[in-house]
Amino acid sequence: MFSNRKYRVLIGIMMLWSLVGTFVPAIPASSCKVLVIMSYEKINPWCTEIKEGIDSVFANTCEPTYFYMDTKVNLAGGSLKAEDAYALFRKLKPDGVITVDDNAQSMFVLPYLKDKVKTPVMFCGVNAEAKKYGYPATNVSGILERGHIRESVAFAKQLSPSIKTIGFLAKDSPSGRALLRQVERESDTYLAKVALARLVKTVKELVNMGEELKEQCDAIFMDSMEGILDGQGNPLDNKDITRILTKISGKPIIGANQYHVEQGALCAVVKTGQEQGITNI
Repeated sequence: MFSNRKYRVLIGIMMLWSLVGTFVPAIPASSCKVLVIMSYEKINPWCTEIKEGIDSVFANTCEPTYFYMDTKVNLAGGSLKAEDAYALFRKLKPDGVITVDDNAQSMFVLPYLKDKVKTPVMFCGVNAEAKKYGYPATNVSGILERGHIRESVAFAKQLSPSIKTIGFLAKDSPSGRALLRQVERESDTYLAKVALARLVKTVKELVNMGEELKEQCDAIFMDSMEGILDGQGNPLDNKDITRILTKISGKPIIGANQYHVEQGALCAVVKTGQEQGITNI
């Protein structure tokens, strides 16, 4: 049992902690400014996931400003977008910069920020090897993105043991090329034989591969195909491409992200943009 004196001391300590909590000033979000450069479009599901991760960490402690380079649907316009991003950087004078995916590194960080400013830069979603961009640098660090391809193939075989051959498809882009290099490095560890691995720019190319996919592949691993062009030169979203690929191949699709499964893929061992965004900060 507490004595009266100990009880009064305990009450006093509790009141002191209450007062300390009352007088600790909240840090206004405006006192911490971060510029986030997204390689792709605002509606791109990967960008949406990463933004959710970043926002969940910053909450009310920091004010992120988002800039989208739109390079998934307009790669050629990336350099001009990078100029606009740098103009925003100079105007905003952020305390830090977050750059997402490979195009933001090659088009924005390397020409404008790497070893040129004191502002810290953190990257995420990078598919290439860090040394390709000279990372880490004096003011640049971050995390890489790697697809769980081996695990996804193993999962697919659990669901459908008859899968013996796999085709790999990705958009012809820096991230797509990095994916195929990953496949080349580790394909001998997969539980199914790699029948083909291709980069695609247009729906026409995809349709022309239809018979080949039917004859050689028991399943198809599809990385992000967002932005490949239809017959009129319009970029398509991943949902439409999944539907087209399923129709022309007749094969189950193995995805890399949660939204692939939501859009019709058989399965995926996913990497998440939320994890990339959270871990990067």
